[in-house]
Amino acid sequence: MYPHERSLVKKLEGKPFAILGINSDQARDELKKILEKENITWRSWFDGGNTSGPIATHWNVESWPSLYLVDHKGVIRDKSVGSKEMDKLIEKLVQEAEADAKTRAQK
Repeated sequence: MYPHERSLVKKLEGKPFAILGINSDQARDELKKILEKENITWRSWFDGGNTSGPIATHWNVESWPSLYLVDHKGVIRDKSVGSKEMDKLIEKLVQEAEADAKTRAQK
């Protein structure tokens, strides 16, 4: 999973796109080592060391990994455990965000 996320970050650099990670790993120190080893460059939060941490509970996460695709307006557009279709939706949402930004700039 990390290689795919890294490729998205690289491919969409400079575009309206961000990955945010929430981790339920048990030990924060071990998580830090994993983030460094896996070259995780995006923001990542520790969720209390278990799968029922406050973030997972608030977002009703029921399986790991869970992926939420949130558009530039803050609307959840997809929730899944990952799929090839998600990449297509990401590209579509990036294009929508760029088009909205261009429209706003012209006003």
